[in-house]
Amino acid sequence: MFVVMEQGAYLLTLEIAAVVLGLIFIVLLIQENIWCWLFGILSSVLNSVLMYHLHLYSETFLYIFYIGIGFYGLFVWRKKDDKPLIVKRIPILYDVFLALLGVVLGFGIYNLIKHIFLDAERPLVDAFTSAFSFIASFMEAQKLLSSWVFWIFINAATFMLYLDRGLKYEAMLMVVYFLLSIFGLIQWYKKYKSYNQTEVA
Repeated sequence: MFVVMEQGAYLLTLEIAAVVLGLIFIVLLIQENIWCWLFGILSSVLNSVLMYHLHLYSETFLYIFYIGIGFYGLFVWRKKDDKPLIVKRIPILYDVFLALLGVVLGFGIYNLIKHIFLDAERPLVDAFTSAFSFIASFMEAQKLLSSWVFWIFINAATFMLYLDRGLKYEAMLMVVYFLLSIFGLIQWYKKYKSYNQTEVA
């Protein structure tokens, strides 16, 4: 009994710490502050351990991937020749292609997880949120405006997954992420327009 209580306290501590670091990450991300990636890396390390203990294996691999994306983001967001990476838009057909890629990748991860990890929890939802998060993370690191649109849907689905698994703090974080993703989309769109107006001038 004491072991179960200690494990519960341990997981709760992991969850709260990961949530706090995750909040700092997204606030700095919206501001295009390069240090967002450091907090994202730390949050992802804690979340990967947490999700593994909860048998959410797609989420576990996703957070390990986030660690790598964090280092990639640090590298890409550095100023090169005094020219910072700016917010960009891609043609709508590219977004559609990336969405279809997410569906294919989601089914692929689902089939892989359910055959390897027999104790996996909610493998289908877990696989799809992870697949689209892989894609959105790369888009985010490249400062693609539509990455926020992907995150709006991902955060809504992940909220349901975490709530189902009893992760109330992570679920609340997803609500905050959902709202901040809308705000981030608006803010990055303003910056995109500002960059283009400056370029035209």
